[in-house]
Amino acid sequence: MSNHYLSIENVQKTFGRGPEALNVLKDINLTVDRGEYIAIIGHSGCGKSTVLNVVAGLLDASAGGVILDGKEVNQPGPDRSLVFQNHSLLPWLTVYENVALAVNKVCAKTMNKAERKEWILKNLDMVGMSHALDQLPTQISGGMKQRVGIARALAMEPKVLLLDEPFGALDALTRAHLQDEVMRIQADLNNTVMMITHDVDEAVLLSDRIVMMTNGPSATIGEILDIKLPRPRDRIALAEDPEYNHYRREVLRFLHEKQRKVKPLQKAPPAEPARQAQQA
Repeated sequence: MSNHYLSIENVQKTFGRGPEALNVLKDINLTVDRGEYIAIIGHSGCGKSTVLNVVAGLLDASAGGVILDGKEVNQPGPDRSLVFQNHSLLPWLTVYENVALAVNKVCAKTMNKAERKEWILKNLDMVGMSHALDQLPTQISGGMKQRVGIARALAMEPKVLLLDEPFGALDALTRAHLQDEVMRIQADLNNTVMMITHDVDEAVLLSDRIVMMTNGPSATIGEILDIKLPRPRDRIALAEDPEYNHYRREVLRFLHEKQRKVKPLQKAPPAEPARQAQQA
């Protein structure tokens, strides 16, 4: 058994059976230490979200397995909170009630009612949403909805926070603000994070390591890049930082040179007989 906090061991995932079977993942091996921030990046269809869903327990691996803090993952659980690109808030519940739903379910045996209320308010304050406790999801912006989703996930005190392109549907300015918030929260809590992203700059800015996936089918881990930029990180200062730009180039090189999508060659149309005769 691995001594690492989170260990993905020889994971394979195949959908379907027989000749129609599609092998999506092959031999995924990754170890993550407590407090590490991991970004998984790759082209669309390479199985990034499938990896995350196996760790979340939403999908069973066809082979191999996942070990978290010494225990095998075989079903969903509150020790792994997942934040999707879509906020997934219940539209008939207020901001406060959406977070309370998770806290009351997970913390009912460890906190009394007053303690749970205080914990809900603390997590909403941490993401800057204390001003909107009584508002419904339809009354707040997309960025605010994602803040509430992150607060709900953190309030469950997960061992691993799983982020599936959580900022992908947001405008650039809102995305930048939320990235900064996630960096601040992760620095305060020292929690373990695994994030799926298509954004190279986001991966370099937020991560301790970037896991680069090969193209599917039978996708696997192609390269892992250690990001040794000091924390806290300032996006403005890093824009001119040679080391930041080196890491950025390495990821782009992998995605666009080593793993670029190769289009099938098209056959050239046959030459017209008259033109062939002229050429002869």
